[in-house]
Amino acid sequence: PSDDNTSPLSSFVEEQCQPIMILSKSSTGLQHATKFLRLFLPKDHRKNCRYAHFAFYPDTKTERTGETKQMNMYQAINNAMHLALEKDDNSVVFGEDVEFGGVFRCSVGLKERFGQSRVFNTPLCEQGIVGFGIGLANVGTTAIAEIQFADYIFPAFDQLVNEAAKYRYRSGGQFDCGKLTVRSPCGAVGHGALYHSQSPEAYFAHTPGLKVVVPRGPVQAKGLLLSCIDEPDPCVFFEPKILYRTAIEDVSLDHYKLPLGKADVVREGDAITLIGWGTQIHVLLEVADLVQNELGASCEVIDLCSILPWDVETVCKSVRKTGRCIVSHEAPLTQGFGSEIAATIQEECFLSLEAPIGRVTGWDTPFPHVHEVFYLPDKWRCFEAVKNTLEY
Repeated sequence: PSDDNTSPLSSFVEEQCQPIMILSKSSTGLQHATKFLRLFLPKDHRKNCRYAHFAFYPDTKTERTGETKQMNMYQAINNAMHLALEKDDNSVVFGEDVEFGGVFRCSVGLKERFGQSRVFNTPLCEQGIVGFGIGLANVGTTAIAEIQFADYIFPAFDQLVNEAAKYRYRSGGQFDCGKLTVRSPCGAVGHGALYHSQSPEAYFAHTPGLKVVVPRGPVQAKGLLLSCIDEPDPCVFFEPKILYRTAIEDVSLDHYKLPLGKADVVREGDAITLIGWGTQIHVLLEVADLVQNELGASCEVIDLCSILPWDVETVCKSVRKTGRCIVSHEAPLTQGFGSEIAATIQEECFLSLEAPIGRVTGWDTPFPHVHEVFYLPDKWRCFEAVKNTLEY
């Protein structure tokens, strides 16, 4: 195949298809072959070439200020980093391939605007990326690090858990890593299989000293990321990669922040509380519609936004009102963060519960490839859990 990206065939395919994922290690020939094969798809499928197990629900509650622009989630993240670099001359962005924009294009244009001394590539070494960020943060530099996939954050686990999270404590307040933010794409994407689909938030939620955040769309991604960058504790910011291009909202161009540790009641109801974060919020909103239409019951849907700390007050207030609760996440069931939520609700709301707390999650297996559709806690599994809980 030709490498000429200006050919009529290439131009046509680029216009018709926006791939959700770009694999930096794919060969040029494979990329061209993939584009060619998409021409055989029905026209109405070419613009959304990846399977999505949910319908995106745009944010209609968060107040926008000033001028707004329609953005997808990667553009909102890019805009947040642009504003952060513009505001703070002592801030830097670094990671694998970030100079040319990153595999998901989140850092596109930043090197051209701010220079290679502030936006630069690193070796393929996650432990080194985070360790380098810890050093920068300790001497006062605002460090925005990217780990290319959350599945590969584990080599940096020791640096995050034993160094970044504990630096203020071990130094008696002389040093800290509050200027460190680690961004990383996470979650199912339709074709990522076991090494590009994991949701590792629960591993880090067990670590005092870290903040762990997962946005559900562009508006939250921008506001929460800017809060993480200014937060006086190190933050791990997981970005559901399937939302990079499927999530589109009107986003304020202002520099705005959304509070960490504060859940968002995205839909009010009185029959049952549905709790999730990231992509799963859109699944639960679909479930709420199904429950209303099929069962005539209203669901209260809560987006935690922050996994650590999480908003116990908002969750328990809702469960005391509804008396029933389902927690849902993509990560496996055993020791998933839903376990912590369920235990806390049981302790705080026991006398208000009308049914056992339910959990609908991924299975306790490695994340599959062709069987991803059976692994995910989709709207039908969640609907069945809600129905059983309401009938208990």
